[in-house]
Amino acid sequence: MKLTARSLIAVVALSLTSLAQAADPALITVNGKPIKQSTYDFIAKDIAARGQKIDNNVRDVVLNKLVSSELVAQEAQRTGLDKQPDYLIKEELTRRELLVNTFLGEYLKKNPVSEADTKAAYDQYKKEVGDKEYNARHILVATEAEAKDVIAQLGKGGDFAKIAKEKSKDPGSQEKGGDLGWFPLGGMVQPFSDAVSKLQKGGVTQTPVQTQFGWHVIQLQDVRDTQVPPYDKVKADLQKQLQQRQLEKLLTELRGKAKIVDSTATAGSTPPKK
Repeated sequence: MKLTARSLIAVVALSLTSLAQAADPALITVNGKPIKQSTYDFIAKDIAARGQKIDNNVRDVVLNKLVSSELVAQEAQRTGLDKQPDYLIKEELTRRELLVNTFLGEYLKKNPVSEADTKAAYDQYKKEVGDKEYNARHILVATEAEAKDVIAQLGKGGDFAKIAKEKSKDPGSQEKGGDLGWFPLGGMVQPFSDAVSKLQKGGVTQTPVQTQFGWHVIQLQDVRDTQVPPYDKVKADLQKQLQQRQLEKLLTELRGKAKIVDSTATAGSTPPKK
């Protein structure tokens, strides 16, 4: 029997289909729809990665869930839910989010944060927090005149904590008598940190300190050596921060290459970035 070119192509196609089916067999069929080995393997791999042993009980649970979800999915398709506009939009957004997260995960695998970069970030962190920590309290008011009045009251023996509870506008420290706890100078805005650094223990600023938050009267309560956590304790957090910077840089580069047109923009509005 002589095979024509068309029949030869058909035989090859049938053979490839058979090989594909053999490589990825159906474990179960639900109303004729197969649940394939590859689907089960993907879920089992994820379960094993979380430290759970894959045994017959786990296998049965996975397959039962797959059957149940397939039955519901088929019923949803029968009722036309998968054709509704809201569903189609949600499906598109879900697919896009999955694609984005998968891409970013692969990007970070291919561009890992080095040990050297992490240690450099740790050194920078230590530099920023400094070698001293300060414990201070403050009274925040709206005007310079109010701050001067507070300083005058304190000069006459007024109780700092009591005045803070009565007059301070800082909701985070007011009820604590103005207490800010321990902090590095770099953790405060510069006019505030400059004033704290010049105070002696127990001292109160004799002139009001102005920041974007208002006018402060500050008392330094104590100073100690900075309690910097060891490298191993913060390594994971530092790596996450560096990874986030990598992704922000990537997005900036992609935006720089892209042509983005806002079709809803009106005359006089800010034009979209590239």
